[in-house]
Amino acid sequence: MRIVSKKDNELVLLAIMDDGIEKGDYLVIEDTKSKRKLLVQVYDEEYLSMQSLVEDMVKDEVVKASSAEGLHDPLNISNLSKMIRDARLFRCKIRASIENGRLSSNVSWLPSRVDSKITRLKVSELDVLLERDGMLPINIGETRDKEQFKIYAEDIDGKLNIITGKKESGKSHLAKTLVKKLVEHGAFVIVLDLNNEYSGLAWNRDGTPSSINDRVIMLEPGNGLRFSLDYTGKGAVANMLKHALDMPAASMREFFRIWDWLNAKNMLGIERLTNAIANWDINELVRDALISRLHSIQASRLFTDDYKKACRFERMIKQSSDGAALIVGMGRTAPVVRRMTVELILSKFVELLEQGVIPPVFLFAEEAHLYVRETYWEDIITRMRHFGIYTTFITNQPDAVNDGIYRQVDNIFLFNFTNDNDLERISRVSIADADTIKSLVRTLPQRHCLVIGKVVHDLPIVLKTMPSEVLTLGETKRFFKAKIPAC
Repeated sequence: MRIVSKKDNELVLLAIMDDGIEKGDYLVIEDTKSKRKLLVQVYDEEYLSMQSLVEDMVKDEVVKASSAEGLHDPLNISNLSKMIRDARLFRCKIRASIENGRLSSNVSWLPSRVDSKITRLKVSELDVLLERDGMLPINIGETRDKEQFKIYAEDIDGKLNIITGKKESGKSHLAKTLVKKLVEHGAFVIVLDLNNEYSGLAWNRDGTPSSINDRVIMLEPGNGLRFSLDYTGKGAVANMLKHALDMPAASMREFFRIWDWLNAKNMLGIERLTNAIANWDINELVRDALISRLHSIQASRLFTDDYKKACRFERMIKQSSDGAALIVGMGRTAPVVRRMTVELILSKFVELLEQGVIPPVFLFAEEAHLYVRETYWEDIITRMRHFGIYTTFITNQPDAVNDGIYRQVDNIFLFNFTNDNDLERISRVSIADADTIKSLVRTLPQRHCLVIGKVVHDLPIVLKTMPSEVLTLGETKRFFKAKIPAC
C-alpha cells in the first residue's frame, strides 16, 4: 500500500494487492526514516478510476468479444492489467500519532510517500495504545479478528448513552446485554420496557434461570406497580396532573387545597379524595375538571389505599443489596397511563436521590419519545444526571431525540441506517465526523454496530455484538410462520 494524497485530516491510500483491509479498520503508517507513526482509520474504499484505465478496459472487452481465440501474451501483460484494474483507493481519517508507544494528538507532520510502511492494527493492539482498562468489564461482542471486545462499566457510570439503528438491527440485544452485566456488577437498573421484552432477562435461552434471575423485578402499571398518595407526594402528583393529564392551573390549585386539607387530618387516600372533591365548595367547571382527572387516575389503577400493595422503591433496592433490574412493563398500558407512570417514577426517584435514600441508578428508556414529554429531555440529561439517574436511550428514530441530547451524549452505539435523513441527522450532531458516520453505518450488517464515545476513548470502533444469553421476547410475531409446517 502507498500514500496517494492528503486533504485536511484525510489520507488516500493505494492498494494493488488484496491486503485484507476493510472499512472501519485501523492502520499504522510508519515513516521508516523518521520512525514516526500515524494512526488512521479506513472509512471508505473505491476503485482506482482514471480515464486511460477505463479506455483500456473498453478496448480489452472489445477484443475479447471479437476474437474467438486466446491472444498470445508472452510478457503476461494481461495479468498486470488485471491487477491495475482491481486497484483500490482507501479513504482514511487521521486519528492520532503514536509517540513512545502512546497515542498523541500531534498530527502536524506527513509521513513519506516513498519510505512508509503500512500495517493493519488489531483492536486488541489499539486497546494497548489507548490504555483502555477497568475493574468491571462488560463483553458486548467481538471484532473482525474474532477477539472479544469489552467495554467497562466505569465508562457508562454517570454517562448519557444512546443506542440507535433501524428496526431489527440488534439494538435491544445490546441493551439487554448491558442491563444484565450492570446488574451482575451490582448496579440498580430501571427499564422502561415499551414492548414487554425485558422479562426474558431472568431466563437463559435454554429455559434455565439466568445469573440475575432473583434480581429481576417485574412491575406492570396497575398490576404490581401501585402507589399510595402519601408516598408519591405532592410534587410527583403535580407533575403527573400537569404534564400527563393536562390539568389547568385553576383546577390544580383547588386539587391541592383539598389535598392539604386531607393530609392535615391524616386522611389522604383515593376514596377520601373522591368524596372530598364531590362535596367541596368550588366552581362547577373546576369540579368537572377535577372529577374527569380523578376518573383517569382511578382507571389507571396506579394508586391504592392498601399500604400492603403499595410499592416503595427504596424498600425494593434495600432488599436487593447486590443489584437489581426493575422492569416497568408498559406493553399493555394505554398511552396516557404510560405518561402518568413515567412522571411518577422519575419524580419519585429524583426525590429519593436528593434525600440520599438510594444509590444512583441506571435508566434504560425504550423509544422514550412516546411517553416522555419533550420538556423533560433536558431535565433527564442535566438535573437527573446530577442527582444520579444515568440514562440510556434506545430508539429507531434518531430524529425523535433532540439535538440538545446528542450534543451532551457520552457514548453512542450506532447500528445500521440506510435512510439518508437518519444518517444526516446523526452525522450532523454526532461526536464523530460526518464522513465516518455516513459511510460506515450505511453498510453495517445486522448485529454489527459502530461504537463512539468515552467507552472507546473517542476512537470509533466497529464490532459484532454478541448473541443474547437470555430469552429474547421482543421478536416480531408473524402470521405465516405459524402456518408453515416444520420440515
